[in-house]
Amino acid sequence: MIDQIEKNLLKEIADLHGIPEGAYNIRKNGQTESRSENANVTIVTKTDKPGIDIYVKPGTTKQSIHIPVIISKSGLEEVVYNDFHIGQDAEVVIIAGCGIHNSGACASKHDGIHTFYLEKNAKVTYVEKHYGDGEGTGEKIMNPQTILYLGENAYLEMNTTQIKGVDSTDRITKATLEAGASVVVSEKIMTHGKQYARTEFQVDLNGEGSSAHVVSRSVAKDQSHQIFDSLINGNSKCAGHTECDAIVMDDATVSAIPRINANNVEAALVHEAVIGKIAGEQLIKFMTLGLSEKEAEEQIVSGFLK
Repeated sequence: MIDQIEKNLLKEIADLHGIPEGAYNIRKNGQTESRSENANVTIVTKTDKPGIDIYVKPGTTKQSIHIPVIISKSGLEEVVYNDFHIGQDAEVVIIAGCGIHNSGACASKHDGIHTFYLEKNAKVTYVEKHYGDGEGTGEKIMNPQTILYLGENAYLEMNTTQIKGVDSTDRITKATLEAGASVVVSEKIMTHGKQYARTEFQVDLNGEGSSAHVVSRSVAKDQSHQIFDSLINGNSKCAGHTECDAIVMDDATVSAIPRINANNVEAALVHEAVIGKIAGEQLIKFMTLGLSEKEAEEQIVSGFLK
């Protein structure tokens, strides 16, 4: 059974208010809580290590798959391996994410390793949210790792968000693209207190006509620290863009390391990094509407991370 705390976690990370439509696998405190399959989506429990294999039949369309993870037990630490096998010409939406409620003194930790295999012309929209809460002193730690193998003309859009309450996170995404394949990544992170967040992207554009668009937006508050490290390797006639936009507040720090390697004369690659504080004129504009300085900051941050 899922209690009210766990229901709130599911709402935060997957916008679930009940049993989801379509195929799903809900993992709770290290075990499968519930699961549903259908004619086009099969979910199989791994026998050699914790995790599942998700198989989507070729030609599948208009399917959503929910695979949220919730932890409400203080001190629980786990590593989970989920593999997604997306058939040729399939088009699906996958909603993942992890929520931790820690009311104790021991750290709770989830390391999720998700590997995607997209066959020719497959399309995936992947949504992943991370959230932590709880009145305990124990840390809430999440280390998501996403590995992408995109076949010819495959497309993957990845939208990842760290909502709040995550004390420490190492976020790694690695992608290998064949001819005509495309990956679009949008990351949004907010840290506060003494939280730490590190993001690493590595994209290998191996196939002719492949492309990557990687954008990270973040806000660092209080004494938190963020690192953004992105690398695009242009190994063929391809196009790549990596960008980091960050707002720094209070005594927080942000380090941005966008990198590009052109290993082919026809690789067109661009990198950008912008880090700064909230502009004074922005605050004044909102404060003239009757908001306090704190309320104005909250409105600006909210709009920046939308």
